[in-house]
Amino acid sequence: MRYLPIDKKLFQQNRENLKKLLPKGSVVILQSADQMPRNGDQFFPFRQQSDFFYLTGIEQEETSLLLFPDCPNPAFREVLFIAKFDPVAAVWEGHKLNPAEATAISGFPKVQTNETFEAVLQEVMNYAETVWLNNNEYIKFFTDVAGKQLRLAHQLREKYPLHIYKRAAPLLTSLRECKSGEEIDLLKKACEITHKAFKRMAAFVKPGVYEFEVQAEMEHEFTINRANGHGYYPIVAGGADSCILHYNDNDKQLEDGDLLLLDFGAEYANYTADLSRTLPVNGKFSARQRQCYEAVLRVFKKTRALYVPGNTVDAINKACWQMMEEEMIGLGLFTAEDVKNQDEAAPLYRQYLMHGVAHPIGLDVHDVGSKFEPLKSGMVLTCEPGLYITAEKIGIRLENDILVTENGPVDLMADIPIEASEIESLMQ
Repeated sequence: MRYLPIDKKLFQQNRENLKKLLPKGSVVILQSADQMPRNGDQFFPFRQQSDFFYLTGIEQEETSLLLFPDCPNPAFREVLFIAKFDPVAAVWEGHKLNPAEATAISGFPKVQTNETFEAVLQEVMNYAETVWLNNNEYIKFFTDVAGKQLRLAHQLREKYPLHIYKRAAPLLTSLRECKSGEEIDLLKKACEITHKAFKRMAAFVKPGVYEFEVQAEMEHEFTINRANGHGYYPIVAGGADSCILHYNDNDKQLEDGDLLLLDFGAEYANYTADLSRTLPVNGKFSARQRQCYEAVLRVFKKTRALYVPGNTVDAINKACWQMMEEEMIGLGLFTAEDVKNQDEAAPLYRQYLMHGVAHPIGLDVHDVGSKFEPLKSGMVLTCEPGLYITAEKIGIRLENDILVTENGPVDLMADIPIEASEIESLMQ
């Protein structure tokens, strides 16, 4: 791993918090992420499943955990299973964790090899009443690939059909949505690296360079600052492509007079930042570009103030959309009379702002949490109003990461330039 070691107390405390939510007779069984095939004999770089990392800190594949707080056999109340050392594999693939190393990282008092998993499970299932299993429950994610967690669920239900099976995801969501002090520090580090990358890119951008060259500057800065890499595939979108919300071809040449929309974030210790900025390719906004930019910036500042305990993402979205609607009228995109006569099912502002403006971040760029649940102190969310005028090749998105506290919003990216004049100065 590139990042500096994390105190194992973080993962121990996360497990203790989960145990407190479990009724008597409960066993939690979670597994690490799959190694994902790329092509031929290659795998994609391994990235640990977020819940598993949250509870263990372990970055290795072929790993399982078992939590059974009131197991009659004390040896099986908290067990981590790892791959057995294989000297041949070590020559080809490198070092794998031994039990002592796994304990040092995770704080698990008992670490066994995978060969013992079935025997331990056989005994544990005789004592347990309820089995808590996990799956990816992100509501907007769809896949035809059955992950390891889902395969485990099918296997256990077939072998042990008389137990009660429950979803661990709601419990883990309730824990992960509010970040601990240690987690906030990791997010701040991700934001700091993202800031460095932004400054480097802003100084590099000029007419004639390619989007992928800008991306290379970003990735260089990530790497030399110990980031895992990207928290999500970056958007480096010039000209008309700045109006494509999830554009990531990143292969066009930047042209004089265009805007460049950047949406990216460094991932540090699996915690990701999420930043959006919009730059004038030639270093100076045109009058119309600046007019549009200032409109989005005004709404950004007003929206950021709404990140307080008790508010909801849904309410923030609606308030921001209304503010952007007013700005759009001022920009001449439509009139107040047009708004009065619009189809309520297809409001006019949706032609120029098609997305929500807040989502949680953490171990995932779109982290756990509901847009309908009240915000609580310790949550970290994005604030990202935008404006997309395809006919004018104007795509603007401004995004910072905001920590919710009892004393008001804390902008974790407050030191990253965002004023139009700051952007122009930075590009000089």
